[in-house]
Amino acid sequence: MSISRENITKIRELIERADDDSAEEDEEDDDEEEESKESGGEEETQEEEKQENESYQQATSKEYIAVGDFTAQQAGDLTFKKGEILLIIEKNPDGWWMAKSAKGSKGLVPKTYLEPYDKEEGQESSEEGSEEDVEVGDEIAEEPEAKQRTGSHWSAVRKALSEINTVDVLTTMGAIPAGFRPSTLFQLLQEGNQFRASYFLQPELTPSQLAFRDLMWNAKTGTIRSRPSHVSLILTLWSCKMIPLPGVSIQVLSRHVRLCLFDGNKVLSNIHTVRATWQPKKPRTWTFSPQVTGILPCLLDGDCFLRSNSLSPDLGILFEPGISYIRNSTGEKGELSCGWVFLKLFDASGIPIPAKTYELFLNGGTPYEKGVEVDHSVSRRAHGSVFHQMMMMRREPQLLVKLRSLNRRSRDILSLLPEILIGSMCYIHLLIFYRQILGDVLLKGRMSMRSADIISNPVLATFPKLLEQPDVMDALRSSWAEKESTLKRSEKRDREFLKAMFLLVYHDCVVPLLHSTLLPPFRWAEEETEAARWKVITDFLKQNQENKGALQALLSPDGVHEPFDISEQTYDFLGEIRKKEA
Repeated sequence: MSISRENITKIRELIERADDDSAEEDEEDDDEEEESKESGGEEETQEEEKQENESYQQATSKEYIAVGDFTAQQAGDLTFKKGEILLIIEKNPDGWWMAKSAKGSKGLVPKTYLEPYDKEEGQESSEEGSEEDVEVGDEIAEEPEAKQRTGSHWSAVRKALSEINTVDVLTTMGAIPAGFRPSTLFQLLQEGNQFRASYFLQPELTPSQLAFRDLMWNAKTGTIRSRPSHVSLILTLWSCKMIPLPGVSIQVLSRHVRLCLFDGNKVLSNIHTVRATWQPKKPRTWTFSPQVTGILPCLLDGDCFLRSNSLSPDLGILFEPGISYIRNSTGEKGELSCGWVFLKLFDASGIPIPAKTYELFLNGGTPYEKGVEVDHSVSRRAHGSVFHQMMMMRREPQLLVKLRSLNRRSRDILSLLPEILIGSMCYIHLLIFYRQILGDVLLKGRMSMRSADIISNPVLATFPKLLEQPDVMDALRSSWAEKESTLKRSEKRDREFLKAMFLLVYHDCVVPLLHSTLLPPFRWAEEETEAARWKVITDFLKQNQENKGALQALLSPDGVHEPFDISEQTYDFLGEIRKKEA
């Protein structure tokens, strides 16, 4: 059960008062009476605390009626039917309330399925209150059902809420706007691997466990079969405008936008991150896909592809602009959301929204909060003349996104990818190579479909790591572009020859880098580490170019590499499936 700050203050005053009373009595009585009165004081304090807690629980409890059927989505949820009466025990700001059914079952329910229920007309309870009136305390209700809710969405929201104290301090200091929050999508990424691209890149088995759901072989063409999906599109991030500036007490390490597929309740895909650039003259404007010399780093590429087979009518794209920061006074690092916006992909009739540029105004708070503004000084509810309202709208934080229509070639390329995935367009051709090699090894080259032997293939074993190390992916892109420029037209039309060349480039570039002791571990938004990694990568690529391969660098006494066993170079697809199920 949550305890409001006022009640916590009252309880502390009672405890201090009881301690003072017992201290005065201690001076007058002997040692034996001392002990008895101290214990009595503690019992009184505990009784007063219990009464305060019971009165608070009664104040926040209210009967609600369900307006629709809801089926539990994960452990800790409460299933109920339309018309069922539920007693609300605790109201959380994220929209999931702790409820108790008439049968005595307890669990979390979405508030959007509930309406207040009055037994008699005209009877209005003073206990009625919105979820904004309930503050989340430092301790969570000790209900066993609530503790069982271990899904990444809930734990990430709970973790974000637990960090609001730090955000409150920064907000009070004026270091950040009131609508900033700890990043919900960043917390999901920290929870585990299930929201990373490498997780969705692995093939998925059918319920029979005898075939792959999204990887099939086409015997006529000798390649994997293309599979259309319910949602297949390409979008371009243009810019973010009028993003409020943080104060001088924090230093911004990265500006970026995280995006994923979302149905208003849970994340349905991997979380993809695109880093933004900005100019000192226009610090409130973020841009993507800047003009650079050489290849554009995939981390800066604003062109993204999306695929999903979800049939949810509420399916859309959740965008969360955010910053990585460090506090100058304490050195504490963190990740803040600068707002969020949800672009629904289908209208009320189930028709896909048109391909065009969308100007999306950001909301403050988290995706589970409603009615919060990013910056209260620029309010959408401002009154005045039409001209004044238009000027205020121009000052609101917004994100410009363009949905692009697919031509036949783009549609064919996307149909070779996994059913659910979001990624950068700049490395989509490398993903196709990986999928083709995956099909060759798992479908074409296996002696028996029932064989579950571990497969020795460094490409399949290590390629998913590249999606979490974008600089190594850029090294592979650069090496492959250089190799491809030397090929003849007839060689470029030969699929088998291209795959063979790709394997050679991969072994010359990626495998040595992943095992190099000179390459520091990848750390997000650490400028020194990123610069050190890129220097090692560029020096290695330069040596490869001069020596026409990595063999000399590998045999050089200057090149020290970490030892590895054969298991690190093998691909155990059943093991990957077990990881996903876990």
